[in-house]
Amino acid sequence: MALLKLAKLGEEPEVFHTLQGEGVSMGVPSVFVRSSLCNLHCTWCDTDYTWNWEGTPWEHESGVKYSKSDFVVSLEAEAVAELVAAYSCKNVILTGGEPLLQQDGWSAMIVALRGRDEGYRFEVETNGTQVPGVFLGDAVDQWNVSVKLANSGNRESLRINGDALAGFAERDNAWFKYVIQSVEDLVEVRQMLRDYGIASDRVLLMPEGRTEAKLAEKRLWLADVCRDEGYRFSDRLHIQLWGSRRGV
Repeated sequence: MALLKLAKLGEEPEVFHTLQGEGVSMGVPSVFVRSSLCNLHCTWCDTDYTWNWEGTPWEHESGVKYSKSDFVVSLEAEAVAELVAAYSCKNVILTGGEPLLQQDGWSAMIVALRGRDEGYRFEVETNGTQVPGVFLGDAVDQWNVSVKLANSGNRESLRINGDALAGFAERDNAWFKYVIQSVEDLVEVRQMLRDYGIASDRVLLMPEGRTEAKLAEKRLWLADVCRDEGYRFSDRLHIQLWGSRRGV
């Protein structure tokens, strides 16, 4: 049986029904399944409880470390499918952490859910450093590729995989989202689009921030950039509605 390591919310796996808060599916009712574990360690990450374990050297702006045993739960993929199927919603978002570190488990979960109902639709939120296997490449309906910039605090050798990015750029169902802190970040975005053949109309720019006040500092000037350079603008709907609460 394939296992999935999921983030733990209280005593339960973090599987919840809400509205998609970011990207081209913003506002769509969705079931989120949050995986644990990540190969990157962004200093502003809003889900650092999926990787920022006690005893690790990684830095985060919060200064908090987490007990791995308290924040990770392992479940068989079929059991995760049961949790998802408990909701009437058919749009399922695999998020993290970095979901593509656990491809066998997700593949088994997708098979189980589509065995119940072919109407299930799957989105994957990925940092763009991992290459999808053949099954997931065909089975996933939408790729939300959140490529990390230097502002994330990760070394370029860790956050950029040219083969993976070029592969996603060739997929008609892949969208590229960049978290923007300052005007300087745009230089890096433009260069990346040139380097990997990413079309500007598949790009979304999103202000960095885990509070409404911090988002408001960047929202208007970034919207102007999107208008003038042909990118899409993504806000963070869930922050506006519920703040930084988990599981909503």
